[in-house]
Amino acid sequence: MRAVIAKQPGGPEQLAYTEMDDPVLNTGEILIEVHATTVNRTDILNREGKTGYAQNPIIGIEVAGLVAETNGNKEFSIGDRVMGLVNGGAYAEKVAMPANRAMRIPESLSFEEAAAIPEVFLTAFQTLYWLGNLKKHETVLVHAGGSGVGTAAIQLAKKLSQAQVLTTAGTEEKLQVCKQLGADVLINYKSTSFDEKVLEATNEKGAHLILDFIGASYWSKNYRSVSTDGRWVLIGVLGGSTVESVKLMDLMVKRIQLTGTLLTPRSDQYKADLTKDFMKRTSALFENKSLLPIIDQIFPIEEVAKAHQHMESNKNIGKIILKVK
Repeated sequence: MRAVIAKQPGGPEQLAYTEMDDPVLNTGEILIEVHATTVNRTDILNREGKTGYAQNPIIGIEVAGLVAETNGNKEFSIGDRVMGLVNGGAYAEKVAMPANRAMRIPESLSFEEAAAIPEVFLTAFQTLYWLGNLKKHETVLVHAGGSGVGTAAIQLAKKLSQAQVLTTAGTEEKLQVCKQLGADVLINYKSTSFDEKVLEATNEKGAHLILDFIGASYWSKNYRSVSTDGRWVLIGVLGGSTVESVKLMDLMVKRIQLTGTLLTPRSDQYKADLTKDFMKRTSALFENKSLLPIIDQIFPIEEVAKAHQHMESNKNIGKIILKVK
């Protein structure tokens, strides 16, 4: 089969679509004939050699395609349309994945749309509900609202919790997409101080939950934006990973629950349990299109370097898709 690897750690020019051995199935796995995959920031880190948990030389963590082999698994049949998170290897014509992490693709969705679901929606779902404990009608601040996880989080918070959603983005175009997805308060972080807008929108109380992709550069403003007894979940460090002079008493005074997480290195069982809970609560909403995967652009897999460059330009709204077949 053909698959994408990084010839050596570095920039997009190191990516090569080349011949690789077919996957060998382990017990409990299914073989997927890949039709579409996506570009994630994890893939860029893998390309650069900056992650310590990527064991598969083939890049890519999410997939949509057809079941080609079941290895005795009785839950799926050959030809079933499935999507899900894989342990690397998604940028390929074939990939193996644990059957208990595969999700049936709703009939209303294409392979490209389905590929845009697993990583961002599972991350958003985990952050909002498994870690953030978002309750009905609470207020949530979603940073990077135009990103893949941001667009998923806005929709989930509105559809599952009827939450008040505040979101930040750097362009009016991204903010308008956030509005269409259900965001209530739109904040352009380049032209205004988001913490002031959050306090204004919440009668000075702050948000019950913050989804933080940014990290260090937003630390002080996030602290001012979170409510007493609020939850603050760190899922990215686009603005740096080192905060100078943190006052732990500040966290104690507001009784803040600060949680950090990464989904990709989680165990197979954790991802299987998360997938099951996610599909139980959302499959009907995808089927009737109350929840929508947001696609920015589709590249043929042969143009994977261009797709990575597009993500690194930070101009995408929603997911960047690689069409394999």
